[in-house]
Amino acid sequence: MTTTDPRVRYEIRAATRADKAEILELARFLDSVNLPNDEATIEEILEHSEQSFTGEIGDPRRRNYVFVLRDLEQKRAVGTSMVIAQLGRKDAPYIYFDVHVEERYSATLDKHFAHQVLSIGYSYNGPTEIGGLVVHPAVRRSPERLGMLISYVRFLWIAQHRDDFQDRVLAELLPPLEPDGTSHLWESVGRHFTGLTYREADRLSKRNKEFIRGLFPDGDIYASLLRPEAQDVIGKVGPQTRGVEKLLRRIGFRYWNRVDPFDGGPHFIAQTDEVLLVQRTRGARLLRGTTDPLPGAKALIAREHDVAPHFHAVPSHFQLAPEGAGQVVLPEETCRHLGLRPGDEIALLPLD
Repeated sequence: MTTTDPRVRYEIRAATRADKAEILELARFLDSVNLPNDEATIEEILEHSEQSFTGEIGDPRRRNYVFVLRDLEQKRAVGTSMVIAQLGRKDAPYIYFDVHVEERYSATLDKHFAHQVLSIGYSYNGPTEIGGLVVHPAVRRSPERLGMLISYVRFLWIAQHRDDFQDRVLAELLPPLEPDGTSHLWESVGRHFTGLTYREADRLSKRNKEFIRGLFPDGDIYASLLRPEAQDVIGKVGPQTRGVEKLLRRIGFRYWNRVDPFDGGPHFIAQTDEVLLVQRTRGARLLRGTTDPLPGAKALIAREHDVAPHFHAVPSHFQLAPEGAGQVVLPEETCRHLGLRPGDEIALLPLD
C-alpha cells in the first residue's frame, strides 16, 4: 500500500504566550499542578516554556517545555503536553510517599498481618517528568490518534536533547477521584496535618513546598489506620488515565511503588535510555520532497528553528532513501509546511 500526504491538518509546536487562551481551555479538563486552570499561572508556565526553548534559562535542569497540538483546519488547540527537565532542587524538592509492606507476626496469638505503609521522602536531584497531557474530549478517539502524537513528541524532544535530561523519566498518573475532585487520601491524611483543602494544597505546592516538610509527619503512616476509601486509591490508576498507563507500560515504564503524597496517584518510572520511543528517535537529513505516493510507514517529523516558536512537528509518511544513510524522502506538502530544503536536519520518530 502506498499513499501521500495531500495536506497537513495537524501540527505540534512549541507553545507560546499567544496560546494562553487555548491552553487555558484545555487546562479546564485536567486542572493539575502542572497545568492548572488558572490564567495567571498558565501565563507563567508559557513564559517559562518559551525561555526554555530559546535557552534563555541557562541551566537545562530548570527548563520546562510545553507542546501544543493544533487543528489547522479548525484553527484551535486540541492537545497539549509537557516535559519538566528535573524534579527536585534545593528550592523545590521532589516529594513523595514510598509504598511498602511491613509484615507482623505474633507466635502467642498465631496472628499474621501485612500492613501497607507510606513513608514520606524528599529528593533534590530527581528524575525528568513528563506531564500536562491533555487531549480535547472531542478528538480523543479520532482516527489520527492525536493523543499518541502529543504524548510521543515529548520523547522525541528528550532523545534529541538527551544531555539536558535526567537518566530516569517519571510519569505521575491521576488516581480515582470523586466527581467534585475530592481526594480520599488527602481527606484522610493531608488535610489533618495542614488544614488545607486538596485544591488549596495542590495550588500552593506549585509555588512553595515548605509547608509539606514543615507540617507532614516524618514517621511512617500505616494505611490500615485510614478509611477504606482512602486505602483503595493508593497507587491505583483512575479511569481517566488508564489509556496513558497502557501506553507507558508498552514503551518501558513500570509502577515504582511510589505515589503522590496528596492524592495517592501512582508514579511510573523508566530509564531514559531504555524508553522505546527514545531509542527509536533518529536524526536524519532531507534528501528531497516528492509528490509521488510513499510507502505506508508514518512518522512524527520534527524540525527546530532559530525563531519562534522554535519547534514544529507533523505526522507524515516517509521513506528512507537508498541513496545515502540517514537521508529521507518526504511528501512535498510536509516539506513546505516545515520549511524544509534538501540537506536540512530533522528528527524522525516512527509511529506504531
